[in-house]
Amino acid sequence: MTAACLATLACGAWAQTQDVTLDAVTVKATAEGGTSAERLPPVYAGGQVAKGARLGMLGNVSVMDAPFSVTSYTTEVIQNQQAATVGDVLKNDASVRTQTSDGHNAENFTIRGFSVNSSELAFNGLYGLLPGARVSTDMIERVEVFRGPSALLSGIAPSGAVGGVINLVPKRAGDEPLTRLTASYSSKSQFGLAADVGRRFGEENRLGIRFNGSYSNGKTTIDDMKRLQRFGSLGLDYRGRGWKVSLDAYVTDQNQADGSPAMVGFGTLGTVLKAPKASSNLFKGIYAEQATKGVAVRGEYELNDQWSVYGALGASRYDWHGVSLNGTRVIVVNTAGDYTGVTYGQAGYTHGVSGETGLRGHVRTGAVDHQIVANVSVLEQRSGGAVVVNSTTARSNLYDPTALNVAGDAGTVYKTSDNSYTSLGVSDTLSVLDGKVQLMAGLRAQHVATKSWSASAPAALVSRYDKSALSPSVGLVVKPWSPSTSLYANYIEGLSTGTTVGTVYSNRGEVLAPYKTKQMEAGVKWDAGRFTNTFSVFQISKASAVAINNDDGTQRLAADGEQRHRGLEWNVFGQVTREVRLLGGVAYTRGEQTKVASASTNNGKTAAGVPKWTANLGSEWDLPWVPGLTLSGRMVYTSSQYLDAANKLPIASWTRFDVGGRYATRIQGKNVVFRANVENLANRNYWAGYFNDGYATLGAPRTFKLSASVDF
Repeated sequence: MTAACLATLACGAWAQTQDVTLDAVTVKATAEGGTSAERLPPVYAGGQVAKGARLGMLGNVSVMDAPFSVTSYTTEVIQNQQAATVGDVLKNDASVRTQTSDGHNAENFTIRGFSVNSSELAFNGLYGLLPGARVSTDMIERVEVFRGPSALLSGIAPSGAVGGVINLVPKRAGDEPLTRLTASYSSKSQFGLAADVGRRFGEENRLGIRFNGSYSNGKTTIDDMKRLQRFGSLGLDYRGRGWKVSLDAYVTDQNQADGSPAMVGFGTLGTVLKAPKASSNLFKGIYAEQATKGVAVRGEYELNDQWSVYGALGASRYDWHGVSLNGTRVIVVNTAGDYTGVTYGQAGYTHGVSGETGLRGHVRTGAVDHQIVANVSVLEQRSGGAVVVNSTTARSNLYDPTALNVAGDAGTVYKTSDNSYTSLGVSDTLSVLDGKVQLMAGLRAQHVATKSWSASAPAALVSRYDKSALSPSVGLVVKPWSPSTSLYANYIEGLSTGTTVGTVYSNRGEVLAPYKTKQMEAGVKWDAGRFTNTFSVFQISKASAVAINNDDGTQRLAADGEQRHRGLEWNVFGQVTREVRLLGGVAYTRGEQTKVASASTNNGKTAAGVPKWTANLGSEWDLPWVPGLTLSGRMVYTSSQYLDAANKLPIASWTRFDVGGRYATRIQGKNVVFRANVENLANRNYWAGYFNDGYATLGAPRTFKLSASVDF
């Protein structure tokens, strides 16, 4: 009801605006044929989101034709909010929360309450090609959020994430030449310079080249902590007649020195204390150095007007060493805030090769149109690592921290894992009545093979895993009144690698089947022309391993556990008047432990790290009496949540306000944009959320961001 009321008011306000004379629009035919699903969906009114997004093997699909909940954030919102990382962009999404402290060397997320690790972001539809830490937005055109499991569409995620998919779309050269330099500053003294250059060449601008490069260095919002980041990327594409090909390559390194945001454990104390200053540095002296390089090629060829083939292949190499990668956690031991903590010297690598190929076709049988897709995907990842723990457990205080003992060098790096994920997916989307009714049905066969070795004993194979599973899915879209209203429903599954049972159980050595996550969802989407509301109702049930009591007093491990999330979501975006834009939503999620261990008292309790209410609402206002000046604001709210399965460690709800402004003008014939943003305006100290095994994460302190962009 709320969504409908707001949208109705928005439409009324739009209708009352004066007539506007638009500039002439030149329409150019593309070099792509009718069966292409690779064309980038156009931007929606207001410029902050797109009209469609990639649905895995289905390619790019309109939001109104997708039987799922999906949002695609554009480069415009990235630039205007000065979003340096993917995590910054996702602060606009009510269904997404960051699972590590703001400013940490890695950004992990939850979608609909389930974890998505930083290593599980997709790049143009492929897993395993991005940095395993903070991912820069420099080369990113779109950040797409698919909510819910996606085994049919995208295959199994490397670490088994089932809450959703975060897909990053690379930049391409536009038809108009671009040479943009941006100078930036952020608290406390982080200075940066970035270049974005794009050109198209040849007949009909068929060849495109896009370069992005950036450098930033200085102190962060954490006391005495410094961060250096260098980034460079090159995107090439060629648009032929009935075919196209693209190549993306990037290299980046991130060096973090003398500190890190902390995650804080209260399990030993048994109660949660107030949050310390958000700028507190509990890990002075630690550091991390991370370097990643990646390359990907994607192509599509139209066989005829009905059928096309496509393929993509990429590789990446992620290397790291340092002291802060996993050792940024402390355990509070008394109500005064004293804590113990250790540091870990670590080094390692992850090398990946990822690819897919497929066939898409459009055929008609009688009154039914068919969009048929067959897809094969492969991901190979090899990892190695070494770790050394400092010899003593240091003690300090949460509100008056001192430096911890820093661990030494990690030593020799050995191979620790070799993982292979292969799958075959097929789907058919049936459409009747000129697209008013669309039914998608599909099935994916997934095979997972993994091996792991001990880093301290590289010759010893610790475990071997080799299992397969089938994942069906069905989705329905009905447009009963007009193309502007879509009713949709879906059933889709997710997959996570099963467990190899340890020695403490009676069935030790058994390899459990892949865990299946099942989602049922229904919703409505209403596009009022320049303003869209979507409303979703969902249930996600995730299987897990639990200990089962045997008659002889021993226990066995079985895949009989379950965590169930039921929720409602309302998302809104668009231009409510000529000068005002809205972006955001509200989500309610009831995460419940429905099946835990047989002797557990936690059955029926709230799942750890799942707040019931989350809300994000941002707005922009173009001041009519000052051409070029835009003011913005955003509210982010998260309700109380638990740090533990027993529901004894709650953290309080929190609300954060961000404000900003930008001014676009021309100076000596050049387009210039000045931007200013303030995040956490009230400089509130708060526990932001939950990290693995019951640690509380910290939100960032008040942060100032300034930039100036010039188009030459």
